[in-house]
Amino acid sequence: MRIPITGLLAVALLALSGCGSDSSSASADKSRPNLTVSAGASLKSAFTQYGQQFAQADVRFSFGGSDLLAAQILQGAKPDVFAAANVKLPNMLFSKNLVGKPTVFATNRLVLAVPADSSNVRSLDDLTKPSVTIAVGSSSVPVGAYTRTVLGRLGAAQRTQILGHVRSSEPDVGGIVGKLAGGAVDAGFVYITDVNATKGKLRAIELPAAAQPRVAYAAVVIKGRDHPTEARAFIDGLVSGAGQAQLRKAGFEPPPSP
Repeated sequence: MRIPITGLLAVALLALSGCGSDSSSASADKSRPNLTVSAGASLKSAFTQYGQQFAQADVRFSFGGSDLLAAQILQGAKPDVFAAANVKLPNMLFSKNLVGKPTVFATNRLVLAVPADSSNVRSLDDLTKPSVTIAVGSSSVPVGAYTRTVLGRLGAAQRTQILGHVRSSEPDVGGIVGKLAGGAVDAGFVYITDVNATKGKLRAIELPAAAQPRVAYAAVVIKGRDHPTEARAFIDGLVSGAGQAQLRKAGFEPPPSP
């Protein structure tokens, strides 16, 4: 059946009218500034929830290994906020005058993670079993550096045996979780918050207190961006506010006392 030309015009006008509605809606969204936050992979769950509550700006996230994100900033990338799974990287950027003074906003705990239904690994000592396979973070990423701190506090023989069973060195903690969830390895060193985020798929095995590293997170405002006030507000909310509430809900612990 042929549609009259007048009918086609009416359809076209209706379509344009619909597009106009979408455009005005998008304009309303643009009434708030966009804030770009680069953050360590272990912060994904808590930060995503906080970003939805942050009223001062529309927050866009880039998650990955803290070392890679810091390297991008050194090479000229300019997010508004950088949050790392350690204090070392923000301090390094601060020393180069690229960012404001770092704010420590949370602490975490390194654990040994295994699939929830696994019985092969029940303690750190079981990592020396001949058949056990392990995933760790690469030495440059915070979770990998923390893992090597733990191993460095063990006896030389035990450390050598455990390192001999490492089958995967991942660029961020998400890679370790993925290997564990997929059954590619028997155990891996991650943060307690990463185990919590799997909603029962993984089980945490606590490390000896004497081997536990100090895991602290710090955030900085990047210099030379258009929205430093909103960036500062985002970080302030991580210390006391909606951000801190989401961090606690995810299993992070408060920042150390000054």
